Amino acid sequence: MSRSPRPLIGITTSDAKSRLAWWFDWFAVWRHGGRPLRLSPSRRRPVHLDGLIIGGGDDIQAHLYGGEVQLDVRVDPERDKLELELLERFIPLGTPVLGICRGAQLINVHLGGTLDPDIYTTHEGLKRRRTVLPRKTVDIVGDSRLNRILRVSWCRINSLHHQAVKQAGEGIEIVARDRDGLVQGIESREHDFLIGVQWHPEWLIFNRPQQRLIRALLEAARAHRRQERQGHPEAAPARAEG
Repeated sequence: MSRSPRPLIGITTSDAKSRLAWWFDWFAVWRHGGRPLRLSPSRRRPVHLDGLIIGGGDDIQAHLYGGEVQLDVRVDPERDKLELELLERFIPLGTPVLGICRGAQLINVHLGGTLDPDIYTTHEGLKRRRTVLPRKTVDIVGDSRLNRILRVSWCRINSLHHQAVKQAGEGIEIVARDRDGLVQGIESREHDFLIGVQWHPEWLIFNRPQQRLIRALLEAARAHRRQERQGHPEAAPARAEG
């Protein structure tokens, strides 16, 4: 009996993402049994996905959430457009979605939420932390989906952001905050797996709770694929548009 193929997981990036950063994205999915597919403005669009990761990167355009334009930040309008289209397409299908850093923010914006455009100007005296190492502490709401996945009530995380979720979008619950009170984790009340974290679990390859998060996405993707095949047994294998 042949083994079931790896679930196809789309991972959004910028066109200019470094090979090293992409390797961490790729490895995070591959090690837990997934087939990573890089999605960026100049790359192919998926016809079908078993799961989706909205990855980290540049700031989100301020007009998308009613914020004030920041002149000294980098934005990627084409990537914003791509990711919003992907969320519009795959969330209604029940496709499991994980947002990482910028990705968590974009999920919130897609559902009508707002962002803090620069945490260092809106929170006086906030210590600047920018590191891929787990140097920040996050508290997780008990019995939240994130809590059940990570199996911890608090954890140490990395920090590479200067924007953050402010007002939660429709159906979104804030389920993690750091010790400064900033939002670090969100999840949907209305979807089986729609989670956003402000940190980068893909860089924490030896951290068990963070690897549980990636593993949970892959498990949800496999379950989603089984449900689709039960409903549509004649469906063709996953493909992507050129």
